[in-house]
Amino acid sequence: MAECVECGSYTKFQGGLCSKCYANKKADEQEEEFEDEVQGLSEGKKKYTESIIKGRIAETLIQELFLNLGYSVFRYGMENTIPGIMTLLKGVKSETAKQIRRMPDFVIQHSKTGEVFFIEVKFRATEEFKRSDLPKDYPYENAYIILVSKKHIKCVSVEELDEGKEISPESKNYLGNRKEFDLDKETIKDFCQFAVKFFDFV
Repeated sequence: MAECVECGSYTKFQGGLCSKCYANKKADEQEEEFEDEVQGLSEGKKKYTESIIKGRIAETLIQELFLNLGYSVFRYGMENTIPGIMTLLKGVKSETAKQIRRMPDFVIQHSKTGEVFFIEVKFRATEEFKRSDLPKDYPYENAYIILVSKKHIKCVSVEELDEGKEISPESKNYLGNRKEFDLDKETIKDFCQFAVKFFDFV
């Protein structure tokens, strides 16, 4: 049985960390990165930049969560494939530019079934997301929206949004309840603690 090199508890990775210690380590790294990014920015740019950073941290959190659970994870958005593309397209309103902006953040593949999913990650301090938060002609009807908040990680499919469902502080659509992903709820709880640690000040 493999033991965590930090706390000695069970881990699947020989010579590695358990999910809780791993989440704490990533939280410290992301917090340092956030401080470095924000330091020295003018007040006029801070709010916009902080919003971008929060979104990127939420994406990293979900990426590491699925990797920790044995999924294959691929960054799919064009901004990840071609660095600087979003700056290049700033102000461009062509149909091609719209399609690029709407590309989901990730493609993930289930390690056992081989099934593939489109994943769009959002951060919302309000813990709210509804169909109107997506473009009217959002083309990825089979995508899943994973919402990271200060307390929870929730998930809703675009198909469910089209049916009138939404994410709210009162809703019970937690990521761990999605049967198609077959996720370990305890691992998700560890990553939720990571989110609480980092986003507590928001």
